[in-house]
Amino acid sequence: MKIIVVLSLLVGSADALMSSSSRRAFLNECASMGGAALTGTAALVTSRPAQAFDVGGNLVFGDESIMSNKAHGTSDQPVQAALQYGVPNKLADKICNFNRRYAESGGYFQSTDFEEKVLQAKAPITFYDSVTGKPLFQAPIGRSPQEFISESRQHGWPSFRDQEVVWENVRVLKSSGETVSVDGTHLGHDLPDRTGNRYCINLVSIAGQPMA
Repeated sequence: MKIIVVLSLLVGSADALMSSSSRRAFLNECASMGGAALTGTAALVTSRPAQAFDVGGNLVFGDESIMSNKAHGTSDQPVQAALQYGVPNKLADKICNFNRRYAESGGYFQSTDFEEKVLQAKAPITFYDSVTGKPLFQAPIGRSPQEFISESRQHGWPSFRDQEVVWENVRVLKSSGETVSVDGTHLGHDLPDRTGNRYCINLVSIAGQPMA
Protein backbone atom coordinates (compact mmCIF):
# COMPACT_ATOMS: atom_id res chain seq x y z
CA MET A 1 0.00 0.00 0.00
CA LYS A 2 1.38 3.42 -0.94
CA ILE A 3 1.51 6.05 1.76
CA ILE A 4 1.36 9.58 0.39
CA VAL A 5 1.80 12.62 2.57
CA VAL A 6 0.52 15.84 1.03
CA LEU A 7 2.07 19.20 1.81
CA SER A 8 0.12 22.37 1.03
CA LEU A 9 2.32 24.78 -0.89
CA LEU A 10 2.42 28.55 -0.58
CA VAL A 11 1.02 28.85 -4.09
CA GLY A 12 -2.12 27.07 -2.96
CA SER A 13 -1.47 23.77 -4.71
CA ALA A 14 -0.28 20.54 -3.09
CA ASP A 15 2.60 18.18 -3.73
CA ALA A 16 2.68 14.63 -2.43
CA LEU A 17 5.55 13.19 -0.44
CA MET A 18 6.25 9.52 -1.00
CA SER A 19 7.88 7.27 1.61
CA SER A 20 11.02 5.33 0.71
CA SER A 21 9.07 2.06 0.84
CA SER A 22 6.39 3.49 -1.45
CA ARG A 23 9.11 4.78 -3.74
CA ARG A 24 10.48 1.26 -4.11
CA ALA A 25 7.02 -0.04 -5.02
CA PHE A 26 6.58 2.78 -7.52
CA LEU A 27 9.94 1.93 -9.10
CA ASN A 28 9.10 -1.74 -9.44
CA GLU A 29 5.88 -0.87 -11.26
CA CYS A 30 7.60 1.58 -13.60
CA ALA A 31 10.48 -0.78 -14.37
CA SER A 32 8.08 -3.28 -15.89
CA MET A 33 6.77 -0.59 -18.23
CA GLY A 34 10.15 0.51 -19.55
CA GLY A 35 11.36 4.06 -20.23
CA ALA A 36 9.44 6.47 -22.40
CA ALA A 37 10.82 7.01 -25.89
CA LEU A 38 12.79 10.20 -26.46
CA THR A 39 13.48 11.83 -29.79
CA GLY A 40 16.78 13.26 -30.96
CA THR A 41 20.29 11.97 -31.43
CA ALA A 42 21.43 9.84 -28.49
CA ALA A 43 25.09 10.85 -28.49
CA LEU A 44 27.17 10.04 -25.43
CA VAL A 45 28.22 13.05 -23.37
CA THR A 46 31.89 12.69 -22.53
CA SER A 47 33.24 16.25 -22.34
CA ARG A 48 32.93 18.22 -19.12
CA PRO A 49 33.01 21.94 -18.40
CA ALA A 50 35.97 23.48 -16.57
CA GLN A 51 35.43 23.07 -12.85
CA ALA A 52 37.15 23.09 -9.47
CA PHE A 53 35.76 19.77 -8.24
CA ASP A 54 36.08 16.10 -9.12
CA VAL A 55 33.19 13.98 -10.35
CA GLY A 56 32.85 10.22 -10.16
CA GLY A 57 34.58 7.44 -8.27
CA ASN A 58 33.54 4.83 -5.78
CA LEU A 59 30.62 5.19 -3.37
CA VAL A 60 31.55 6.99 -0.15
CA PHE A 61 29.70 6.02 3.02
CA GLY A 62 28.90 8.54 5.72
CA ASP A 63 28.09 8.42 9.42
CA GLU A 64 24.58 8.85 10.79
CA SER A 65 25.83 11.92 12.67
CA ILE A 66 25.73 13.89 9.40
CA MET A 67 21.95 14.02 9.79
CA SER A 68 21.92 15.13 13.43
CA ASN A 69 19.67 18.01 14.47
CA LYS A 70 21.09 21.43 13.69
CA ALA A 71 19.90 25.04 13.63
CA HIS A 72 17.35 24.31 10.88
CA GLY A 73 16.34 20.66 10.96
CA THR A 74 19.25 18.57 9.71
CA SER A 75 20.91 21.66 8.16
CA ASP A 76 22.29 24.92 9.48
CA GLN A 77 20.00 27.05 7.33
CA PRO A 78 16.89 26.97 5.11
CA VAL A 79 16.97 26.30 1.38
CA GLN A 80 17.95 29.14 -0.93
CA ALA A 81 15.35 31.78 -1.72
CA ALA A 82 15.63 31.44 -5.52
CA LEU A 83 15.81 27.78 -6.52
CA GLN A 84 16.17 26.50 -10.08
CA TYR A 85 13.60 24.57 -12.17
CA GLY A 86 10.72 26.50 -10.60
CA VAL A 87 10.98 24.41 -7.45
CA PRO A 88 8.80 25.68 -4.55
CA ASN A 89 10.74 26.66 -1.44
CA LYS A 90 8.27 25.28 1.07
CA LEU A 91 8.34 21.77 -0.40
CA ALA A 92 12.11 21.89 -0.90
CA ASP A 93 12.75 22.99 2.68
CA LYS A 94 10.51 20.24 4.07
CA ILE A 95 12.19 17.48 2.08
CA CYS A 96 15.76 18.78 2.44
CA ASN A 97 15.80 19.73 6.11
CA PHE A 98 12.93 18.09 7.99
CA ASN A 99 12.72 14.67 6.40
CA ARG A 100 14.55 11.35 6.34
CA ARG A 101 12.26 9.00 4.43
CA TYR A 102 9.81 10.87 2.20
CA ALA A 103 10.21 12.08 -1.37
CA GLU A 104 8.61 14.43 -3.84
CA SER A 105 5.90 12.65 -5.81
CA GLY A 106 7.04 10.27 -8.54
CA GLY A 107 7.41 12.02 -11.89
CA TYR A 108 7.39 15.50 -10.32
CA PHE A 109 10.52 16.53 -12.24
CA GLN A 110 8.61 16.13 -15.52
CA SER A 111 6.37 19.05 -14.55
CA THR A 112 9.40 21.37 -14.46
CA ASP A 113 11.87 22.55 -17.11
CA PHE A 114 14.41 19.91 -15.98
CA GLU A 115 14.22 17.86 -19.18
CA GLU A 116 14.35 20.92 -21.40
CA LYS A 117 17.53 22.15 -19.72
CA VAL A 118 19.19 18.74 -19.95
CA LEU A 119 18.41 18.39 -23.65
CA GLN A 120 19.49 21.94 -24.53
CA ALA A 121 22.78 21.85 -22.61
CA LYS A 122 25.99 21.55 -24.61
CA ALA A 123 27.77 19.77 -21.75
CA PRO A 124 26.85 17.89 -18.56
CA ILE A 125 24.76 19.95 -16.13
CA THR A 126 25.91 20.48 -12.56
CA PHE A 127 23.23 20.07 -9.90
CA TYR A 128 23.71 22.06 -6.70
CA ASP A 129 22.61 21.58 -3.10
CA SER A 130 19.37 23.51 -2.55
CA VAL A 131 20.67 24.59 0.87
CA THR A 132 24.40 25.27 0.49
CA GLY A 133 24.87 25.65 -3.26
CA LYS A 134 27.66 23.06 -3.29
CA PRO A 135 27.93 20.84 -6.40
CA LEU A 136 26.43 17.39 -5.80
CA PHE A 137 25.91 15.73 -9.19
CA GLN A 138 26.89 16.31 -12.80
CA ALA A 139 25.03 14.56 -15.60
CA PRO A 140 24.88 13.02 -18.04
CA ILE A 141 28.38 11.52 -18.03
CA GLY A 142 29.13 8.42 -20.09
CA ARG A 143 25.62 8.37 -21.55
CA SER A 144 23.43 10.58 -23.68
CA PRO A 145 20.98 13.19 -22.36
CA GLN A 146 18.18 11.01 -23.75
CA GLU A 147 19.43 7.99 -21.80
CA PHE A 148 19.69 10.03 -18.59
CA ILE A 149 16.15 11.34 -18.99
CA SER A 150 14.77 7.93 -20.00
CA GLU A 151 16.16 6.26 -16.88
CA SER A 152 14.86 9.09 -14.71
CA ARG A 153 11.40 8.76 -16.27
CA GLN A 154 11.42 5.01 -15.81
CA HIS A 155 12.06 5.30 -12.08
CA GLY A 156 10.18 8.53 -11.38
CA TRP A 157 13.06 10.64 -10.06
CA PRO A 158 16.32 12.03 -11.44
CA SER A 159 18.61 8.99 -11.39
CA PHE A 160 22.38 9.32 -11.18
CA ARG A 161 25.22 6.81 -11.43
CA ASP A 162 28.57 6.63 -9.61
CA GLN A 163 30.39 8.50 -12.38
CA GLU A 164 28.00 11.45 -11.96
CA VAL A 165 28.42 12.03 -8.20
CA VAL A 166 30.58 14.73 -6.60
CA TRP A 167 31.76 12.54 -3.73
CA GLU A 168 33.46 15.42 -1.97
CA ASN A 169 29.98 16.64 -1.03
CA VAL A 170 27.80 13.50 -1.07
CA ARG A 171 27.53 10.55 1.31
CA VAL A 172 25.44 7.38 1.53
CA LEU A 173 24.34 6.07 4.94
CA LYS A 174 25.23 2.39 5.08
CA SER A 175 22.29 1.31 7.22
CA SER A 176 19.56 2.68 4.96
CA GLY A 177 21.01 3.75 1.62
CA GLU A 178 19.84 7.30 2.38
CA THR A 179 21.84 9.66 0.19
CA VAL A 180 22.69 13.00 1.80
CA SER A 181 24.97 15.97 1.46
CA VAL A 182 27.90 16.31 3.85
CA ASP A 183 26.06 19.29 5.35
CA GLY A 184 22.89 17.36 6.22
CA THR A 185 20.64 17.88 3.20
CA HIS A 186 18.41 14.88 2.49
CA LEU A 187 18.81 14.05 -1.22
CA GLY A 188 17.20 10.65 -1.79
CA HIS A 189 18.30 7.01 -1.68
CA ASP A 190 20.73 4.63 -3.35
CA LEU A 191 18.62 1.92 -4.98
CA PRO A 192 21.11 -0.36 -6.78
CA ASP A 193 20.11 -2.41 -9.79
CA ARG A 194 21.91 -5.02 -11.86
CA THR A 195 24.13 -2.38 -13.47
CA GLY A 196 25.30 -0.82 -10.19
CA ASN A 197 24.43 1.94 -7.77
CA ARG A 198 21.58 4.23 -8.79
CA TYR A 199 20.98 7.37 -6.79
CA CYS A 200 17.27 8.20 -6.87
CA ILE A 201 17.29 11.93 -6.04
CA ASN A 202 14.63 14.55 -5.34
CA LEU A 203 14.86 17.42 -7.81
CA VAL A 204 13.88 19.83 -5.02
CA SER A 205 17.08 18.84 -3.18
CA ILE A 206 19.43 19.57 -6.08
CA ALA A 207 17.88 22.77 -7.44
CA GLY A 208 20.26 25.20 -5.76
CA GLN A 209 22.17 28.08 -7.28
CA PRO A 210 25.96 27.59 -7.20
CA MET A 211 27.54 29.03 -4.08
CA ALA A 212 29.43 32.30 -4.56
